[in-house]
Amino acid sequence: MGKSRRNRAKGGQRPDPIAKPVKPLSDPELIAIREKSILPVIKDLQSTEPKSRTTAARAISNIVQDSKCRKLLLREKIVHIILTETLTDTSLESRAAGWEILRVLVAEEERDFCVHLYRVDIMTAIQHACKNLSHTLTKQDPPFSRSSRAEQLFVWNIAESLTTILPALAEAQDEALDAAVRCQPIVHFLFLLTSLGNTTAPVINSVLSCMITLSEDNQQFAEAILSGSEHIKIYNRLLNIRVGNDYKAVLASAILHNAFSAAQWNDYNPGKDGACDAILVPMLARTLETTRLNMSAADGHGSSNPAEILQVALEVLASIGTTLQETIEKGSRGKKEKKEKSEDNDVAMNGDDEDDEDDEEQLSDHESGDEDDEMDEDEMEADMEMVTGVDGQEDELEGIDDLPTLKELIQRAIPELVKLAQASGGDDEISKYILNHAVTALSNISWTVGCIDFSHKSNTAISRAWTPAAQMIWQDIIAAVLSSDTSDVQLATIVTSLAWAIARTLHGQKFLGGDEHKKFISLYHASKGFDENHDDPFQGLGVKCIGVLGQLALAAPIELNREIGIFLLTVVKGLPETPAADAVEALNQLFDIYGDESNECDKEVFWKDNFLQHLRDTAPKVKAMVKTVDKRQSGELRERAEEANLNLSRFIPYKQKHRP
Repeated sequence: MGKSRRNRAKGGQRPDPIAKPVKPLSDPELIAIREKSILPVIKDLQSTEPKSRTTAARAISNIVQDSKCRKLLLREKIVHIILTETLTDTSLESRAAGWEILRVLVAEEERDFCVHLYRVDIMTAIQHACKNLSHTLTKQDPPFSRSSRAEQLFVWNIAESLTTILPALAEAQDEALDAAVRCQPIVHFLFLLTSLGNTTAPVINSVLSCMITLSEDNQQFAEAILSGSEHIKIYNRLLNIRVGNDYKAVLASAILHNAFSAAQWNDYNPGKDGACDAILVPMLARTLETTRLNMSAADGHGSSNPAEILQVALEVLASIGTTLQETIEKGSRGKKEKKEKSEDNDVAMNGDDEDDEDDEEQLSDHESGDEDDEMDEDEMEADMEMVTGVDGQEDELEGIDDLPTLKELIQRAIPELVKLAQASGGDDEISKYILNHAVTALSNISWTVGCIDFSHKSNTAISRAWTPAAQMIWQDIIAAVLSSDTSDVQLATIVTSLAWAIARTLHGQKFLGGDEHKKFISLYHASKGFDENHDDPFQGLGVKCIGVLGQLALAAPIELNREIGIFLLTVVKGLPETPAADAVEALNQLFDIYGDESNECDKEVFWKDNFLQHLRDTAPKVKAMVKTVDKRQSGELRERAEEANLNLSRFIPYKQKHRP
């Protein structure tokens, strides 16, 4: 028998499933605050008297900073009242107070609050406010400059609130970001504030910060900036602003960098008048210098401190370093494709002759019946190329003049980054923060240089320019931090990443000042327990220590090579206690170090110390390690573990075949 239907008589009276019932307050203190401070101002905010509404809005903007008052105001649906009543009030002061309340709520509440604001359609209110303020700022009869001092203050306060709320919404909700950059009144308002000569310092800093958020990885907003409009040449305005050494100059540089990246204006594809990140680096480097020399000075407007200036400048330089790596990789691929296309054309032009030659070669191969051993050898050589990553020569970059951004980074930015890092050795939080950002910027630049093949003769100029800079970084930053035996895990991780990148670029160069390799071995042992909760196991301190040591061993004297080689073998032999990512990286470094039997360390270390037998002994442990990695939870780790296991199975017979 079927179940009876529910009574639907009250179907139209069902409660809102989203609305949550508000529990009565139980805390006597909160009850008292609500009765004395909250309910009266909420009542006045909805009064029919304009003066009462304005006074209440101003009062709420003052008490909303307090966490208890803020929570009580949210309980009383303050957001709904502001959106539906306060922001449409006839009083400019009331509207300014309403936007100030929302600005504080956005700053103090969690990300979900911004999502809620977007869902209750705050973008419409922002659009109307931007349109009204744009009209007010550009009106001629009478001009805004002749307005009362109070009216001007309220307008600038609303502008600052709007440009603070917008980026918070964009960061919390992708839909809010799309809505903002698609809305012409909002974009026009931001550009107008940037272009006006009388925009106050807090507002110009706020609007530039807002535009940084909107322009990041956003081609539509980038195109709006770079193309400009007939009335507002925002691109030229930003170029003029970034010439200074103050906070807004750094903010303008950040916007331009984002716009250049989104529009793909780079060293190989410069924009207007050769514009790319290369024009931004000198100013950023100069800002690091002037701010470092006068750390106690304000930025000229009194609206920001030196730490804020340095933070943004360092973040932009770090981003430029990362973006440049993408540029170089794309340029290398483009040159390779161009070369292959040229070779294909040559083949097509000489096709008949080559066909004849191919026929003769095939006939000759068919007639010679002793290829079996040679095929085995070829297959084994091919396997080793896959294991050690040996590729054929490719046309790389033609020289440092073809990479003006890299040239500016090496010549101007790196010396200032090193000086700043050295000057930020204090124990206070600000010094540590700046030091971490400076080292991160150096690391990003160094990893970019690490993707350039210095063995190719066309990159000699880059190598010549980079080597002294890299040696300076190693001696003044890496060796100095290692000698201090820092207990700062975050700093140790960043410095180790930097050391890995530097070591990759200085093969064959003498740059070790002493026992740095022993410091990294000690740091590896100390890292156990630090990396357990790391989201990416390959970004842990232990893996980075292994990477540095492997690169140091590649061109090291025999004794140093032996010490590092034994350490790497010990890491692998420590399975299953050794973390899987550590074992994978140690194996990869061993393959790189001892993959070429022509190197001196092959005979003097690999064979004299019987590394092959040790690797044979570890092979079952490596195979078992692969099975312990859950591919559903750690896909990349499982894939790289399988690859390391496969390479080990190829490496062992290859080395046996090439025993001296």
